[in-house]
Amino acid sequence: MLFNNTIRRVNKIYREYPNQFWVIVSANFVDRVGGALIFPFFALYITKQFQVGMIEVGLLFALFSISDMIGTMIGGALTDYLGRKRMIIMGLIVSAGTSLGMGLVNQLEWFYVMGAVSGLFATAAGPAHQAMLTDILPEKKRAEGFGIMRVAANLAVAIGPAIGGFIASYSYLILFVADTITSLITALIVYLVVEETRPEVAETAEKQGFKETFIGYRKVIEDRKFMVFVVVSTIATIVYSQMYGTLSVFLRDVHGVPESGYGWLMTLNAGMVVLFQFMITRKISDKPPMLILALGSVFYVIGFGLYGFVSIYLLFMVAMAIITIGEMVVIPVAQAYVGDAAPEDMRGRYMGVMGFSWMIPWMIGPLLAGLLMDNGYPNWVWYGSAILASISALGFLWLRKSHDKKSIPLPKVAPSETG
Repeated sequence: MLFNNTIRRVNKIYREYPNQFWVIVSANFVDRVGGALIFPFFALYITKQFQVGMIEVGLLFALFSISDMIGTMIGGALTDYLGRKRMIIMGLIVSAGTSLGMGLVNQLEWFYVMGAVSGLFATAAGPAHQAMLTDILPEKKRAEGFGIMRVAANLAVAIGPAIGGFIASYSYLILFVADTITSLITALIVYLVVEETRPEVAETAEKQGFKETFIGYRKVIEDRKFMVFVVVSTIATIVYSQMYGTLSVFLRDVHGVPESGYGWLMTLNAGMVVLFQFMITRKISDKPPMLILALGSVFYVIGFGLYGFVSIYLLFMVAMAIITIGEMVVIPVAQAYVGDAAPEDMRGRYMGVMGFSWMIPWMIGPLLAGLLMDNGYPNWVWYGSAILASISALGFLWLRKSHDKKSIPLPKVAPSETG
């Protein structure tokens, strides 16, 4: 009986979304499986392969982030100018080439080059992914749609880190090769199956020319309420980025936790998202977005702050569970809000600017954490994270008055649908 009810519920959810949405979700899952094998172990690989400390890792992430920001700005304009599909395919092909290159180079300088190329071209597809989802889904389904995409991505992450941690103990090259193959498979799926979704109104960008389209970023920057939202989101993401850029090395060097132990923490994170993301998104879908984002930041305060005080692996898992609740609240609501705030013909550029709230944290977060860790203050990474998360929570509460009144409400869900 329980199994039949579950099947009926899954079928009901499936029918609520267009077929192309599920194709994109499936393609993204394939690509994410490859990325999840290597990305959580990136800092570990760099410190081991090139015999450098966390300061060098922080500098490397800063270089990546600078190129990512440039690539995202270009990609956001090209998304509105050329269309979503072309940008996604280009990003996947470049990602495949640079991933293989990272696995083959044996000098840190060439690793820098691979990362910079990846940032300039592969990251340029980021706004296209988000704009395509926004194009496909009606506004009342966007928060849930982004939530489903996160479920698929984290299902991949639930599989990837555990396998990646095992393989990493033998050969990191295999991980890079696997990431390359999955990116190429995803590019083929998008080319054969996915249709272009750029709205007709956005086609005026192609008639205007790329220069005029790029200059259109000025309108985004002049949207002051949106830009303040981006700044506050950036502060929250600086905290969130420590889960990937710093936590693995901190646990290894300070508490003696091996790669596999960190891998299982990431698996816990991904597993919780797979099981609970959709349910949580539906529960909060009719609440004011800024209030929900402030609540999620409070979970960051508690979860990241705990790592500065505890030393037992079980409590590391508790901290990760709290952080995961926060990200399940913050990320899909923020993505849906940007989609609602952007004019239809400027979605790529709004998504591109919002990308700064992810790129800037990767530019400065790991570097600051590296300075603290390499100078003997590792716990201050987590004390500082708790302070920054508190600032972001207050920032979202401050924004609530102007944003939540103006914003398009997130979807309301009947009680029978929340399960």
